[in-house]
Amino acid sequence: MNSGAASLTHLCPPPGSRMVVVGGCGGIGRAVVNASLAAGLSVAVLDLAVSIQKHHVPEGAQALALDASSEDSVAAAFAKLDGIDCLINLCGFKGEQQKIADLSIDAWDESMSGNLRSAFLVSQHALKKMTAGSIVHVSSGLGVYGGITYGAYAAAKGGINALTKTLAREYAPHIRANAVAPSYVETAFGKGGTGRSTEDEPETIDRNVYTRAIPMARIAQPEDIVGPILFLAGPASRYMTGQVLHVNGGSFMP
Repeated sequence: MNSGAASLTHLCPPPGSRMVVVGGCGGIGRAVVNASLAAGLSVAVLDLAVSIQKHHVPEGAQALALDASSEDSVAAAFAKLDGIDCLINLCGFKGEQQKIADLSIDAWDESMSGNLRSAFLVSQHALKKMTAGSIVHVSSGLGVYGGITYGAYAAAKGGINALTKTLAREYAPHIRANAVAPSYVETAFGKGGTGRSTEDEPETIDRNVYTRAIPMARIAQPEDIVGPILFLAGPASRYMTGQVLHVNGGSFMP
């Protein structure tokens, strides 16, 4: 098999590719980092200092502390990177859950900052380090169909979908941009989030009711999201850009 054909059957970016994983200390992030290191990628993990302290970065990966909602912090962290072939952005949190009429403006702004502003900032600074490659944002099905008491989070994730499509148009053909939109995943996200809580807050879903609505009959594990992320980052998806790939066990089929 020639090298071109072989690359189309290789899920991950080629060994040695420089991958930046923002939010790499979260549940999905740790799974992505471990899989990428196993595939021979050069991995930099960017996350809150408290998250890096709580979930140590594996040997072989570079750890850089940043607050993705702070322009100065993002600029300082990305300045330490020589170049980027793949940006994986998992940064985000669900924030305060209230119906729109009851949601405070501070809670709305916090959700926009922690989700959409951070996606913009890390995209902007990553692009300065990229000449070619792939950007993969992690969005949510809520960004398409909304959700009761998830208004701010859903709006921010919908914004990330639009940001992804804009990046795809502005930077083609050399840089591709896609998004993965998971359903609820078995991580600390549902219990307050990594770095922003003690990761032991009560869950806000009824697991039995939620599971019954999923054709695959189970809640997603972090490893379920790794393959789609690495697929979009790698050469097998070379003709895909501006797409939102839903990974939800069949619970939402757009």
